[in-house]
Amino acid sequence: MKAQVLIVGAGPTGLALAHSLVKLGVPFRIIDQNKGPGEASRALVIHARILEHYAQLGLAEQIVERGLPMSSLRFWEGKEEKAKLEFPNLGKGVSPFPYVLNLPQDEHEEILVKELQRAGVEVEWETSLSAFTDHGDRIDARLEKKGEEERTSVSYLVGCDGAHSTVRKGLGLGFPGGTYEQLFFVADVEADIDVVPGSMNIFVEDNKLLLFMPVREKGAYRVIGMAPPELTGVEDLSYADVSGYVEEKVGITATNVHWFSTYRVHHRVSEQFRKGRAFIAGDAGHIHSPAGGQGMNTGIGDAVNLSWKLAAVLKGEGDDALLDTYEAERIAFARKLIATTDKVFQNVVGDNRRGSFLRNVFFPHMLPLLFGFSGIKKKAFRIVSQTEINYKQSSISQGTAGKIEAGDRLPWIETAAGDNFAPLASFDWQIHIYGEAEPALSAFAEKHALPIHAFPWQAGMEKKGWKQDALYLIRPDGYVALALPEQEVAAFNSYLKKHNILFDKSNRTTRR
Repeated sequence: MKAQVLIVGAGPTGLALAHSLVKLGVPFRIIDQNKGPGEASRALVIHARILEHYAQLGLAEQIVERGLPMSSLRFWEGKEEKAKLEFPNLGKGVSPFPYVLNLPQDEHEEILVKELQRAGVEVEWETSLSAFTDHGDRIDARLEKKGEEERTSVSYLVGCDGAHSTVRKGLGLGFPGGTYEQLFFVADVEADIDVVPGSMNIFVEDNKLLLFMPVREKGAYRVIGMAPPELTGVEDLSYADVSGYVEEKVGITATNVHWFSTYRVHHRVSEQFRKGRAFIAGDAGHIHSPAGGQGMNTGIGDAVNLSWKLAAVLKGEGDDALLDTYEAERIAFARKLIATTDKVFQNVVGDNRRGSFLRNVFFPHMLPLLFGFSGIKKKAFRIVSQTEINYKQSSISQGTAGKIEAGDRLPWIETAAGDNFAPLASFDWQIHIYGEAEPALSAFAEKHALPIHAFPWQAGMEKKGWKQDALYLIRPDGYVALALPEQEVAAFNSYLKKHNILFDKSNRTTRR
């Protein structure tokens, strides 16, 4: 089938979009200017919300098997441990993935690329986008591969091509923000040091910050730090330049260095995430501090959000207004995320009293006390894991039933038959009833080829926020679109007509 979507960039964002479109039966092409998948560990952290999405796509089991759940946060001064936070299963009861997972980005990408191949999709490596034109009814694109040019037409173009995005620049979108002055280094090293498995270790001192954590197999570590002031002007900085500093402060003597890089932290959000038939996602649309390991996860979240909306419009199951909700939902989160992570980043690395207080007093002494309260631990997990993201202000979010508002992520709960996330593997619209479905609703849903999942009412459901026998319409990405306290078919039908997102069974396209 002729490709309807062209994905530019085969990093985690582009690959997640590709997997989502495979699941939805939308033909596409995915290109990347590199020779193949990345070979450096780069981003490490995969959060619970992304693992939930990967479960919908049938990828979570492999990702979790290859990854390393983080179980503790430890604060050090040299070789002396000052404090520790133990948090195995930090998000128990919140998510089927109640932890922070470490998996090097190259291994992450390797899994995604191989699974695409199993689905019959090949990434077109060494292929770049040189130009494109939006004609209103299609996009014409010019591609280049090893000096040869190809012209192609697609319905939609998605730039997942990083901070220097060709697509964003081609759309003429500004990328406002700035760059912090601190120089950081990151390295993956082998070292003979006894570190608790699954622990993130933080070395704190007045104006210094170093992090080290296990990566991959035993004996491999990620080291991240602020470069000493005397090294910030050194050209072609290498690990040899910082090794003495790392050994003195942390006690790590590297026996082998697999990867080393320096960087300055940027904070930018594109003016728009959509212009006509072209979209941007991931680092093409937003870059920010590494606080909380949110960058890659946010890009994958962009991809999942956009994918089902593209599929709906391409199949005639929604109109253009549905595509507008991609930018409205994701740019709002990106702006909030950058404001939050950058504030944390500035305070933690700042050469001022506040930064010194956070590094030397709050984190090693006060934070462990706060984590003694289960409510604070759960709140921290929801924020960091991105399970707290909501789209309550979206134009397609309507209603409240119990404590659950339209736009909320569907709360997770274990049931007698498994859990209520299992049906989300269809990656399609569905109705959830926590209690019993009424005959009138069942008949209406059957007419619209819309599955109903009725979960017998049980202890704990009211505490999670559900109202017994209320109607919850769940979007393909697992968020509540419509919440009705009663199973009002007329109100439900009105919602569907207003947003033009569902049709009778006879008019719907069969998905592969």
